[in-house]
Amino acid sequence: MSDTTHAGLTIEITPGVDIPAHLVGEVQSKLAYVDERIRAAEVAPSGDRITLQVQAEEDTPQLQAELDEKVQRVIDTMVKGAFKPKIQVLEDHLQRPTPYNQDPMQELVARGEVSQEATGMFSLGPLVTRLIDYFEDQFLGLADAFDANPYRFPTLIPAKYLERVNYFSAFPHSLSFVTHLREDLDVIDEFAQHAACDQHGLNTPPDSFAQVQALLSPAVCYHLYFSLADQPLPNGRLAATAVGSCFRYEAINLASLERLWNFTMREVIFVGPKDYVLKNRENARQHMSQVLEETGLAYRVESANDPFFIGEFRKQAAFQSAFQLKFEIRARLPFEDSTLAVGSYNYHQDFFGRHLNISLPDGSPAHTGCVAFGLERIAFAFLAQYGLDVRDWPASVREAVHG
Repeated sequence: MSDTTHAGLTIEITPGVDIPAHLVGEVQSKLAYVDERIRAAEVAPSGDRITLQVQAEEDTPQLQAELDEKVQRVIDTMVKGAFKPKIQVLEDHLQRPTPYNQDPMQELVARGEVSQEATGMFSLGPLVTRLIDYFEDQFLGLADAFDANPYRFPTLIPAKYLERVNYFSAFPHSLSFVTHLREDLDVIDEFAQHAACDQHGLNTPPDSFAQVQALLSPAVCYHLYFSLADQPLPNGRLAATAVGSCFRYEAINLASLERLWNFTMREVIFVGPKDYVLKNRENARQHMSQVLEETGLAYRVESANDPFFIGEFRKQAAFQSAFQLKFEIRARLPFEDSTLAVGSYNYHQDFFGRHLNISLPDGSPAHTGCVAFGLERIAFAFLAQYGLDVRDWPASVREAVHG
């Protein structure tokens, strides 16, 4: 069924199979990629109804049929045969008292602390920047605890590298491609004279652009693994750290500082034998537990899975859950009674060691793991819990940011 509103159409779809509660959020996030005409999507908490806000001139049987078929395909792929993973909680401080319960975005915008340039792209003002710097200092302290070597990596990443680690099949929906005008005088002249933007973006013939050879990097640690590829690992183990801009396109899911197309990630990365990686991952968690207690952040550390694409989701999510490969730091957002992932503790087993031929002294593939923090996200979560009045902040944060 559907209704026509001033913003387009509201279409309701009944799933062929009810969506279990633990998959409601996952399915809803993937509906963003069903059809470019969808402007908003919501799965009822009961899992028996899906509501789509669609940008279309009129409701037609063909539109209904197309959207229904695509939505049912998502549900069938993600839900049928799926099981509810057992969530392992390593830390639970969600009930830590915090003084603020409003969405900070409105005040951030009013103060000029946040300025939206486009969907998923924000400029940040002095207060937010200083708060991010504070958290960055804490993460550098974590890196120092492991004598992690500092690295700097490019924002671009070669397409051939991502293909080698199966990124195109696991996360195709979040990729951001980079190209340039073809090295052709006529093409360049045509662009210079006629290039213009409309409401949809840059209006230029697609054949003006060269074949894609690079993408915007989706993660920091990949660059380190690629630099170690096809050779023995020096000294048999390595701790490294780097910060960089990362890019993951999330369509209509991009909202405020919670989800950004362009965000900053600090990682501490471990490469070596299995025991070395797992021990350091746990030591890093214990170190950060003390740091987060000082910041006063209300959060929980629990097992999770990466946002695999629809076709890979059920299999890969089950695999990660079974082997406890990923634990997320989920900070409370009081204003919407939910949580936001602000960091994670990850173990990749020997995946990168095998795919990239990174070998240990005994010839076996290296294991890898990383501790990663989204800097904008953790700053947003802190502001959602403590607000913009620095006087209400915990002393350690207040003194570091405001003097």
